[in-house]
Amino acid sequence: MQRIGIAVAPFFLLAPLSLWAQAQPQAGAKGKVVEEIIARVNNDIITLSDFEKAKETLQQETAQDCQGCSQDRLDAMFKDRQKDLLRDLIDQSLLVQRAKDMGISVETDVIKRLDEVRVANHLASMEELEKAVESQGIAWEEYKSSIRNNLLTREVIQREVGGHINVGHEDVKKYYEEHQQEFDRPEQVLLQEILLGTEGKTPEEIEAIEKKALDIRARITKGEDFTELARRVSEGQTAKQGGDLGSFERGQLSKEIEDIVFKMNRGDITNVIRTKTGFEILKVIQHYQAGIQPLEKVEGEITNKLAMERMQPNLREYLAHLREESYVVVKPGFVDSAAVASNSAIEEVAPTPDTPSKKSKKSKGSSK
Repeated sequence: MQRIGIAVAPFFLLAPLSLWAQAQPQAGAKGKVVEEIIARVNNDIITLSDFEKAKETLQQETAQDCQGCSQDRLDAMFKDRQKDLLRDLIDQSLLVQRAKDMGISVETDVIKRLDEVRVANHLASMEELEKAVESQGIAWEEYKSSIRNNLLTREVIQREVGGHINVGHEDVKKYYEEHQQEFDRPEQVLLQEILLGTEGKTPEEIEAIEKKALDIRARITKGEDFTELARRVSEGQTAKQGGDLGSFERGQLSKEIEDIVFKMNRGDITNVIRTKTGFEILKVIQHYQAGIQPLEKVEGEITNKLAMERMQPNLREYLAHLREESYVVVKPGFVDSAAVASNSAIEEVAPTPDTPSKKSKKSKGSSK
């Protein structure tokens, strides 16, 4: 989440008093408050409903990350994560604005991602996906916008932060030598899958599915990327992760599959395997022999680990720079845990009537 040199409206065009205009009715106005603005990020706003939706999502993610945890543990984890909730919403707004400044377009990727979701949910058309999304109380355009914003922020992070992070071979070697016991492992294989389901299918449909699986296998041998194919055509729950199944030791897989994959080397791909639920193609991402793994087998793993460790402080530094060049204000009662001194929280001020003596003061507010 990040940016530099963002195009911002001049400060004087953003009247502090009117910041919360949508949060309270004007003097003498009738009707109910429709929405409440809790933060302004340059010319964008973050509403209370945005915050509540993000809070609900965070609760779901916390429960997913801590399955089997006690309620007290879940509550503690959620409370710890929630303190940065508004910060993350502001970060994303800054990054999306930065993406626009940079002229980044992700529309092709949005369509691709929507199609991946469609395939993963076994829906026949984009119209069916739209109906499924809206049946959950989510507006279709809002759903697409969420995907678009996530892709934009990821692209900006990669270009502006990730592209400047360099992990050299000497860094990897040093880490390996100092942490060799981390790589003392039993024999393992890391696997990816492409799965085509056959449950509830007729014999004729199963025959067609097998033919499709064989065609996919042939496309892989001709050079098509396994990960991208998994995202597009796999019907397994791992499709969104490019078919990543994780690591397995002996005894953790069915005997039939274990006998195949533990004889394979890194990069090898199985033939089409018929299972009880469908047709499967597996790729061995890595095959670790028992014992301390040689550097060449874990170099990529260490590189990713070091890159992620260096990414976080660089990312926060980049986001702080974006805040310094932006106009970010937060409503009292809400906390931006990454606020910088050059930004401020605006005090709420009751609206004043449009009397001749007060018209000139209407657009002024007090700040702290």
